Amino acid sequence: MKLLLVEDNATMQVTLSRALERRGLQVLTCDDGLRALGVWRQSQPDAVLLDLSLPGQDGLEVLAQARAAGLRTPVIILTARGTVGDRILGLNTGADDYLAKPFDLDELEARVRALVRRASGSDAPASTAWCGMTVDAESGAVYHQGTPLELTPRELALLRAVLARPGHAIAKERLFELVFPGEKEVQTEAIEVVAYRLRKKIAHTGAQLVTLRGLGYLLKAP
Repeated sequence: MKLLLVEDNATMQVTLSRALERRGLQVLTCDDGLRALGVWRQSQPDAVLLDLSLPGQDGLEVLAQARAAGLRTPVIILTARGTVGDRILGLNTGADDYLAKPFDLDELEARVRALVRRASGSDAPASTAWCGMTVDAESGAVYHQGTPLELTPRELALLRAVLARPGHAIAKERLFELVFPGEKEVQTEAIEVVAYRLRKKIAHTGAQLVTLRGLGYLLKAP
């Protein structure tokens, strides 16, 4: 598997490249936003790890240009900008996933491999058709029978997370990280409020967001 790492921090670039290569991945690097698109086109990687704060051109601009040019390579944004707003902006621009720095290397590798499997068609996610709900790969929006669901960014983040693994329990702590990334001042129980509101908004789809005490939440069909 070949990755393109676009990261201008020399220490981070070297450390991450070596760590991923030790795990059997081939890593190409680029440290400039203006050159990133050219390297992307030329190298044809299986996935792109993209920082946002780049010299020459912001990572979001690189991503937008790549998608406009028809490059469908899976992209994971790696950045210190960890707010929900930044995450939603990245997903809406065309990113497939988002990890806020600092992140766990095991989680990064797992996400990369999962994205590449799905892109190759060897691991098609069940969430593409769950109770009539689909996730738009470009915008990250969720549709029910062709109509977009009116959700807040946090409700959308929660729904996308459970749609990725319908019928499987996802820990409350993991969902909290996805819905409230980097927000240390927010109590873990806040995820229950988001879940309560989301549960009402998707009731008409037939899908049920179920609370499993001690385990977390899962999405089930009627």
